[in-house]
Amino acid sequence: MQEVVLGIDIGGTNSKFGFVTHDGELLEEGTCKTKGHPDFKEFLDHLFSHIDEARKKLPEHTLVGVGIGAPNGNYYNGTIEDAPNLEWKGTVPFVDELKKRFKEDIPVVLTNDANAAAIGEMTFGGAKGMKDFIVFTLGTGLGSGIVANGQLIYGHDGFAGEIGHTLVNVFGRTCGCGRKGCLETYVSATGIKRTVYKLLADYLCESELRDVPFNDLSGRMITEAALRGDFIAVQAFEYTGRILGMKLADTVAHFSPEAIFLFGGLVNAGDHLMKPAKFHMEDNMMRNFKGKVKLLVSGLQNKNAAVLGASALIWEKLHKERRAT
Repeated sequence: MQEVVLGIDIGGTNSKFGFVTHDGELLEEGTCKTKGHPDFKEFLDHLFSHIDEARKKLPEHTLVGVGIGAPNGNYYNGTIEDAPNLEWKGTVPFVDELKKRFKEDIPVVLTNDANAAAIGEMTFGGAKGMKDFIVFTLGTGLGSGIVANGQLIYGHDGFAGEIGHTLVNVFGRTCGCGRKGCLETYVSATGIKRTVYKLLADYLCESELRDVPFNDLSGRMITEAALRGDFIAVQAFEYTGRILGMKLADTVAHFSPEAIFLFGGLVNAGDHLMKPAKFHMEDNMMRNFKGKVKLLVSGLQNKNAAVLGASALIWEKLHKERRAT
């Protein structure tokens, strides 16, 4: 019987899951609503019912583990802690409760969603064979997963790698974390929306984004407008890329990675984001790092990367255990 891992991605609105083979083939997948389930145990029942239905379609496969990517996921404790975009408050014992719903005694591992993306990049994506790299996930916020010497960096408490909450302007935009000027307030789908509205106030030119209410505007709309040559959208990506590139230069000074991978909807803007990010990264880099660090689009872009990354948590764990025996 073929072995599969269940990968789960917990999102603020929806959660995704899928059964993934050792080679990264996604056999069965599904989604369910996260929002609307303020009791997380009720949500787990809801999620598990969908998982169980999908699993019935794989009677000839053996489930060998469950990997979970979640906002504010703590790898060491198996908990989700004070996630601002989830309805569950405080510390949620996610792994312990999910284990109760499986008959098998299998490993269940949870980590931050950006960490899961980094493991997925190393297992199934563009970082195969690399030992030092960083993944930036540009979604509603900005996440980052850091791999050094082949190991994901968790830190002593499980929360290392919050580059999205490093400062780019101490007097800047208010962040959901309560501080001002965090990187993700500028470089994220939410951040670029705020940039567009500032540019619309600064310029009087025509733009297809001018009559779009703020709450209706999305990163995808801005990306598509930029690809059509809309001046405001193009300038928004130029500004976003400049701030990102400057912070990437700082990140290189900290970690000296072989490569930095960008993943997320904003990356679909192509050169509108990648060119200014690369230019300003190199322009602000210490001399001894210049020209050494590759800035790449994720090898999992436009795939179900969150589920693949979550499943890779288990495949990596099993690989290490089997190699040691």
